[in-house]
Amino acid sequence: MSKERVLITGAAGFLGSHLCDRFIKEGYHVIGMDNLITGDMRNIEHLMPLPNFEFYHHDVSKYIHIPGELKYILHFASPASPIDYLKIPIQTLKVSSLGTHNALGLALAKKARILVASTSEVYGDPLVHPQTEDYWGNVNPVGPRGCYDEAKRFMEAMTMAYHDAHNVETRIVRIFNTYGPRMRLNDGRVLPAFIGQAIRGEDLTMFGDGSQTRAFCYVDDLVEGIYRLLKSDYHLPVNIGNPAEITIKEFGEEIIKLTGTTQKLVSKPLPKDDPKQRKPDITKAKAILGWEPKVTRAEGLKITYEYFKNLPKELIYSEHREFQPKV
Repeated sequence: MSKERVLITGAAGFLGSHLCDRFIKEGYHVIGMDNLITGDMRNIEHLMPLPNFEFYHHDVSKYIHIPGELKYILHFASPASPIDYLKIPIQTLKVSSLGTHNALGLALAKKARILVASTSEVYGDPLVHPQTEDYWGNVNPVGPRGCYDEAKRFMEAMTMAYHDAHNVETRIVRIFNTYGPRMRLNDGRVLPAFIGQAIRGEDLTMFGDGSQTRAFCYVDDLVEGIYRLLKSDYHLPVNIGNPAEITIKEFGEEIIKLTGTTQKLVSKPLPKDDPKQRKPDITKAKAILGWEPKVTRAEGLKITYEYFKNLPKELIYSEHREFQPKV
């Protein structure tokens, strides 16, 4: 009997690669797709020899063709860090608009269930705390983060339109800050930035006075939540994240203690529209999916630090990659 097939876009990225691992483990035939603009083949090289994994180097913003049957589609193709989407705003908009349209069209043609990766950024700089799924957000559509925030909001709207108009089985996950092995050390997000600076013996850079908050979810917990949501019968957005909130300053102090660095926290100006508070309300995930995070921040950070510490030196000391974007 042939294995059920699942397409994962953004497969060579941080989250996409962990999802590939999970679906291989669950016995599926996994088709990974990525244009590698922010993804990295090193994240999935361990899967390439497997008979139940195949890889398509392709941009989902263009027409998607996959021969044969598909059971599930997980659409995770998108830049996810500010340093990425500020450099490639047009591609960021296209992958969550044209790419989502193509993925939904494929789901319709294949009669496949599709889960799309939305984000806590749909809430913008929230006026409601913690953020519940029925909060509509406080987003600046023409600010520097608009290319990402509004792209994901459009993704959700397009997904609901396909659900309502074409009866496509859709699922929407709103992902909050997630971390773990395979993050890019120099992608600009706070956790890898702090750890990278500590490893290199640099001061840790926080923005503003560090009073803004984040809530960090370990990647294994996130993948479990996504898997349960995909298998559920619930089609409206669901927050998946860890509600253990911490200020950036406190978090920096945790990283200093974890790494044993003698460097200090230094402040830089706060970027425009940077969210002041971020904490998921996971009441819905608990009730519908029976899900809540299991890995404590102390446990997850220890694993993540060991991963970063053992990277090749050229990756630890490299600058963020320069894109050669095509619009």
